[in-house]
Amino acid sequence: MSPTLCVGFFLCSPLFAQAAEVTVAVASNFSVPMRKIAQNFEAETGHKVRLSLGSTGGFYAQIKNGGPFHILLSADRETPAKLENEALSVPGTRFTYATGQLVLWSRQPDLVDQQGDILKLGKFQKLAIANPKLAPYGAAAVQTLNKLGLFNDLRPKFVQGENINQVFQFVQTENAQIGFFQEQRSIF
Repeated sequence: MSPTLCVGFFLCSPLFAQAAEVTVAVASNFSVPMRKIAQNFEAETGHKVRLSLGSTGGFYAQIKNGGPFHILLSADRETPAKLENEALSVPGTRFTYATGQLVLWSRQPDLVDQQGDILKLGKFQKLAIANPKLAPYGAAAVQTLNKLGLFNDLRPKFVQGENINQVFQFVQTENAQIGFFQEQRSIF
């Protein structure tokens, strides 16, 4: 039903290797594992990690305008490649650190099914998606709905979050009955 997305990593600044504190821009879809990684890194090295959580598109705009990040953990491959092509990163530092697949989720088990038929039936009030202009998983949700021919029919039911964490909050608090998220697998 949905596309598989890869997420990219790259160094924004060559000063990273010398930093006592590293500033990491983290796409919201990777915030939980990154908090654990940062905690372990700090314990093992004594270096401080400052995390900034948000949407990939928002971080792209900040980096273009001089944002103070040493590392970007993006929710797609395209954004790091674009920044590298624009000479705004250290060349050759990009790699895929995880893959994810778009999934439909609800706190109400009867509102989701393997084929996404619930979307066709429309028996829900609100559908949460991340902003497709800022969040790759939002763009993937729009792509999926277009492929199913449901985008225009369901658009009035959209509740849009800036990033995947806000989408989760909408569904978790039941301000939206269903929402598009990612199922993520680490590459290493």
